[in-house]
Amino acid sequence: MTVRTRIAPSPTGDPHVGTAYIALFNLCFARQHGGQFLLRIEDTDQTRSTPESEQAILDSLRWLGLEWDEGPDVGGPHGPYRQSERMGMYRQYAEELIKKGHAFYCFATSEELDDMRREQIAKGETPQYDGRGLLIPADEVQRRLAAGEPYVIRMKIPSEGVCVIDDMLRGKIEIEWSHVDMQVLLKGDGMPTYHLANVVDDHLMEITHVIRGEEWINSAPKHLKLYEYFGWQAPVLCHLPLLRNPDKSKLSKRKNPTSILYYKRMGYLPEAMLNYLGRMGWSMPDEREKFTLAEMQEHFDLNRVSLGGPIFDVEKLSWLNSLWIRENFTIEQLAERLHNWAFNKETLLQALPHAQSRMNTLSDFAPLAGFLVSGMLNVNEASFAANKLDIEKQKEYLQFALWRMEALRFWERDNIFNELKLLADQMGIKLKDALAPIFVAIAGTTASFSVVDSMQIIGPDLSRARLRHAVNALGGFGKNKQKDLDKIYARLGEVTEASEPTPAANT
Repeated sequence: MTVRTRIAPSPTGDPHVGTAYIALFNLCFARQHGGQFLLRIEDTDQTRSTPESEQAILDSLRWLGLEWDEGPDVGGPHGPYRQSERMGMYRQYAEELIKKGHAFYCFATSEELDDMRREQIAKGETPQYDGRGLLIPADEVQRRLAAGEPYVIRMKIPSEGVCVIDDMLRGKIEIEWSHVDMQVLLKGDGMPTYHLANVVDDHLMEITHVIRGEEWINSAPKHLKLYEYFGWQAPVLCHLPLLRNPDKSKLSKRKNPTSILYYKRMGYLPEAMLNYLGRMGWSMPDEREKFTLAEMQEHFDLNRVSLGGPIFDVEKLSWLNSLWIRENFTIEQLAERLHNWAFNKETLLQALPHAQSRMNTLSDFAPLAGFLVSGMLNVNEASFAANKLDIEKQKEYLQFALWRMEALRFWERDNIFNELKLLADQMGIKLKDALAPIFVAIAGTTASFSVVDSMQIIGPDLSRARLRHAVNALGGFGKNKQKDLDKIYARLGEVTEASEPTPAANT
């Protein structure tokens, strides 16, 4: 048997360090066993998936040095490798399960399901589908189908007993079937859910080992039951521990930058980043902290993974990165890395159109544009004191602006400007006053050139990180205040009409 593993990210946002972590362990396991590693794009969420996000995933994984044997960009015998290009096959598998008696049509409306969940919660029960579709007589099902009533297809789940999951790391895991929901397999629009598409694709792509994060443990019974229903051999399952913040909470962008592109933009070396991800719950036999991808593959043993949640500590990453800079590069090599990273013609061509009109001498360029090639800026409350808005209002606008920027799908100067202006209008703030704290957060001063142009140049990852850093520099928000902000922000979203766009040239 040839070992075949895969990584299957969704292109719905910035490429996450957790994706790279799982990809690394899948790659090393496959290579250690002389097997193959695949990349599949799970883009069934057509409202959130974008080609730009997919490309960012491919670019960031390649930047780290990870390569795949089959995928959407390299092809292979098991393609296509985008789920959106495989849509024609999923319905037939869902209907096959209905014919075998393992799935059923559900005609319940969203309102009926909401009422069902409310009643269950009121009784202190775990909200889940109550099986009402199973009670509809067969002739009634056919009548409703013929009448064109909307429906979904759900899988049947045993009402009693225990599902036993054999996990490579955790041994036997038992989950009672009464805790497993009757999962929707095919949605009303004909699109498959993750669970159906995932199982079908893994089978057709001959995946032998599914190595994924522990958040998928509760989905394992559904997947194993689908393999059983189809009569297929299930892959070996392995659930890796989740990456954690230093406070042991699940790694999240609210507490730590999570985008791979952020770390690339900050000047971390791909070798050091991959080295650090390799240390997430795993260690070399000789316990050394610095190692290459080739060395990790040579010595990789999945049994050396610790189940204690690995801590993603940026300070430790920075320390490891410093070792690579000092110990693995000659001066000439380091100069080349610096040039390729930011001090290149492409960066200059982006910055100079905005700096040229403010320059008297060439030496003026560095003070004007230095923030474009910096990491986190040294800002504090005093940095914002001269702005017209009071500190609390500035902090609130920065937080709301961060949320708008996190939701922005297309990172382009006019889109950035329109969102910031709309937010100012909704909050009843003059645009100039609203943008002042954005200038400080992004450039460290209000005397910089256009802040929206600056944000386009430094990119979404660093822009969002600087906005988050500015909020924290102003004291951040406690849990109670955060809840209040969530409500205020939700009400702002109810404002649907924005004023006419204003030229963004000098903002």
